[in-house]
Amino acid sequence: MSSNPGLAVAAVARRLGVAPATLRTWDRRYGLGPSQHRAGSHRRYTDDDVARLVVMRRLTLDGVAPADAARAALAADADELDAHRGAVSFDEHGADEASDLDDDLDAADAAAEPAPPSRPFLRAVPGGEPARGSGPRALGVREAPRPTRVSDVVDAAIAYDQRNCDRLLRIPAGGDPATWWSDLVEPALERLAERTVLAGPGEVPEVVLANATLGALREYTQASEDAIVAAGGPPRNHPSRMRRIVLVFAAPDEPLPLAAHALAASLASHGAMARIVTGPANVHRTLEIVTMVRPSAVAMVTTQARPDLGIVHAAHDANPSLPFFVGLPSDEAAGDLPLAATVHRVRSFTGLLHELLAVVR
Repeated sequence: MSSNPGLAVAAVARRLGVAPATLRTWDRRYGLGPSQHRAGSHRRYTDDDVARLVVMRRLTLDGVAPADAARAALAADADELDAHRGAVSFDEHGADEASDLDDDLDAADAAAEPAPPSRPFLRAVPGGEPARGSGPRALGVREAPRPTRVSDVVDAAIAYDQRNCDRLLRIPAGGDPATWWSDLVEPALERLAERTVLAGPGEVPEVVLANATLGALREYTQASEDAIVAAGGPPRNHPSRMRRIVLVFAAPDEPLPLAAHALAASLASHGAMARIVTGPANVHRTLEIVTMVRPSAVAMVTTQARPDLGIVHAAHDANPSLPFFVGLPSDEAAGDLPLAATVHRVRSFTGLLHELLAVVR
């Protein structure tokens, strides 16, 4: 084992160029976490740990499903790890660049980079908002825009600041909706679900975040469609584009099917056409829609541990050759899926996207 004192999650995240929340997700879901223990401290990432993370990141950027990339990273031998070890620079003081982080996610992100004041009254507090006439801007230095952090989005939602939340979640031109969803929105939703908030009437942080998410996806997709038409391509409802459409269902009683909208936008960003089925998702209506649209593939997205899969069974029985892809993050319901070559269980959002693209292309 290396004599390196190890790195905290914030330091590793900076070196890899990913969010700390992403590293925690890889640790929780795939076991790609820190292995070094120090007395009186939290776990630290060793050189080998980081080399495995480099393998994981490179494979996912190449389009490999995260679960498969994680298996490859965990199975990497010493020679493979040595080949990737130089991709992330360690130094003797690396462990001191970020303080020991506790399990509180907000504190972890705050340690990665000092957070700006989020309340006006902090102006009177030492260390709060800089005084007017000071700082880089006053000296004529243009400050580089700071990447949006998960904690920024959560703070805006809890403050019921819809305008700020909209701004933080805007997808830039040329951005990747799938990465935006996996690295920013999904972790923000998970963290918000863990928070206890004393809200007043009409104040729902989840609604603020949902509105900003849907608005960002709508704006991004419209801009992409406008660019296709401006380049001489057919409009979105042209038969040539509707010929290989994907139908995206949310599970029945899914309270907030934002992942379905993110999946449809991600498909659109790759030139594929998708439509989200909203409203009551009963068996009769599902069969009617599938018969009418005649999609190339059907996807179901859910965050529920044990979703109702009745519509999958019914639609498969009526259309046995139609590819079905069901995104199930939990293993609990996997055994309830139809046993058929055309019905696929996918564990991750990225994996679901790539499976669908392989079919429609």
